[in-house]
Amino acid sequence: MQFFDTFLTCYGWEGIALAGAMLVLFGVQLYYYIFVYGRIPGYKNNRRAAVLEADPQVSVVVPLFSEDYSFIEERLPLILAQNYPDFEVVIVYVGHDTDFYEDLVRLKQSFPQIVTTKIHLDPRFPISRKMALNVGIKSAHYECMVFTSTDACPQTDRWLALMAKGFTRGEIVVGYCGVEPKKGFSNYMMRAWRMMHSADWIARAVQRRPYRGTLHNFGFTKRLYFGANGFSHLNMNIGEDDLFMQKVMTRDNVSVILSPRATLREKTWGGMGWWMGQLRYFGSAFRFYPQAVKNFIQWELGSRALFFATVLCALAVMPFEYKLAALALLLVRYVLVAVQVRRLARRLGERGIAGCYFIYDLLSPLWALALCILLVRRDDRVWR
Repeated sequence: MQFFDTFLTCYGWEGIALAGAMLVLFGVQLYYYIFVYGRIPGYKNNRRAAVLEADPQVSVVVPLFSEDYSFIEERLPLILAQNYPDFEVVIVYVGHDTDFYEDLVRLKQSFPQIVTTKIHLDPRFPISRKMALNVGIKSAHYECMVFTSTDACPQTDRWLALMAKGFTRGEIVVGYCGVEPKKGFSNYMMRAWRMMHSADWIARAVQRRPYRGTLHNFGFTKRLYFGANGFSHLNMNIGEDDLFMQKVMTRDNVSVILSPRATLREKTWGGMGWWMGQLRYFGSAFRFYPQAVKNFIQWELGSRALFFATVLCALAVMPFEYKLAALALLLVRYVLVAVQVRRLARRLGERGIAGCYFIYDLLSPLWALALCILLVRRDDRVWR
């Protein structure tokens, strides 16, 4: 009580309120980085009860929406070279180039595990990714299916084996996909954003409260898909990896595969402008998330921004010793965050993120605010 009176005398009620706000916000940050993200590095999926005795046959379904020869020549061979005994690759070509499709069909002569199917593209009737996946699911011969995109590239030949093993402990398998590393500030921010926003849904899945996966690296069984009557939100071109997954995910049917050997990398096609367009497009589904999930995501960003604001306020108006205490609190938080981010990056196979993470740490709340402003305006690409 004497300490409180002394503190009140020295700094007034404003100083007490500011100190209280800083400590509460610091506590929220501790909770996220220790008890939420901190559980990811040590997670082991094999602690879950087994539902299959042996690794299953797997269909890899890939929708192809353009005459993408770079995918055929560079990324498809890495999928076909996976070290797994029994799998097929179902390519769903959406287009009207007969020559390109015939080239796809001829690949089966060299790679018998390829299955090709075609959806004729008519400008009057746009084909969504969900429709292409639905055709791929019906064309797949195996019960267990893994879905990826033409932009995603396996980093090792063990990716499919690890994802397939997930089906022995759940009907849904989710894995991580990072952004391909390049030089430059924009690429660093993209990679850090992908890792930390993936950490949100990975952490919830590890806690058995899953709410989504990533469209580049997830899977489920045919029984689950047809039991749910297919994809949800058919009036939207997005949502197969989050809105549909929220419909079918439970506490006990999701396997989380976390390993650098199971990580994919997404190819980027532009700089920050392109990336913000991607975030705006796929972020349009966020308004349909459960409120508890929205709160979980927003509390970390909001508490971080407010913590920085309270520290700046203390540095601007409070006495010298108060400023030192605020800076010490900021330093303790940063050391804790740096340690946890390094552990997280190592588990997900990310390199070169932890060292400069303070840049992303400071700028991402402003980036998120800009994205929220963009999402206010309806994105016509989303709706059918």
